[in-house]
Amino acid sequence: MSYPTPPGWYPDTSAPGTERWWDGTAWTAHTRAPAAAPVPAPMPTAVPAPVPRGGGSARAVALVAAGAVVVGAVVTGAVLLTGNDEPETPAAHASQPPTRTGTDGVPGDDDPSPDGTPVHEDADVLTDQLNGITLPIPDGWERPERTSGQLLTMRTEKSYACPGASSTYCYPGTVTTRTPGGTDATTPQALAKEDITEAADRAYDEDIVGRRTHGGITGHRQTAAGEVTVAGRTGYYVRWKVTTAHGPGGYVQSLAFPSPVGSESPVIVRYAFDAGPDGPPLALMDTLTRGIRPIGDDATGGGVGSSVEHPAG
Repeated sequence: MSYPTPPGWYPDTSAPGTERWWDGTAWTAHTRAPAAAPVPAPMPTAVPAPVPRGGGSARAVALVAAGAVVVGAVVTGAVLLTGNDEPETPAAHASQPPTRTGTDGVPGDDDPSPDGTPVHEDADVLTDQLNGITLPIPDGWERPERTSGQLLTMRTEKSYACPGASSTYCYPGTVTTRTPGGTDATTPQALAKEDITEAADRAYDEDIVGRRTHGGITGHRQTAAGEVTVAGRTGYYVRWKVTTAHGPGGYVQSLAFPSPVGSESPVIVRYAFDAGPDGPPLALMDTLTRGIRPIGDDATGGGVGSSVEHPAG
């Protein structure tokens, strides 16, 4: 059983490079250059091409077969591009919240101090890991999250507009610990006497960024000095009362002593208390000094040295 070939342009085997019109029953005289042929759709069965002048049947069948190969290649390529090469969608994972360590009791490294030294802050103790000591934090005092320079600090929670620079805040009481550097002094007495001037300047003359928070120091006098036992080591302290251009002035103390751990390198603790009724009681300096302990020792006290003397004024 034969099927008629539908009308259309077909390759002319008698004139290579041209196409001739087949009207469904016979070849016509109409010819043309081959047009850019679109990719043919796959056909369920092959339709025999007409035979214009002998030998054309083989040519037509070959073209139909070639078209089927092209279609197969396109379909295969599409499968390859959209098959296993497609990256899998990653499974969703719930992110874990960051873990705080040290200050909230979660095991791990303690929070760093401003100079990068690990520092642990208990509810009522300020710990200086670098120098191996702890200081009690009095009621109404706090350890600020950020401090200026490389000083570990605690201060009163209460603050006020500085009398000489109202754009910044001052605190009635501050205590800082530090490791002395750039000095030839080696004994606690020499270190304390050398440090007291800088301690006073930082507290009541110019702060670390050059602001005169109290209008500058206009005078000072020494109110107390002497040996004192700190964490079982012999230390030395010097205390000044300073007057300022603005505000009530204050008391400044430099306390130097050997660290109770390691190589016993020197430690300096600075105190700055405002004078007048709004400042902390001066006896608190003595209480804090007696409360300094080696890390891990809650009961160390006494040792070589005299007790802290209360200031004369």
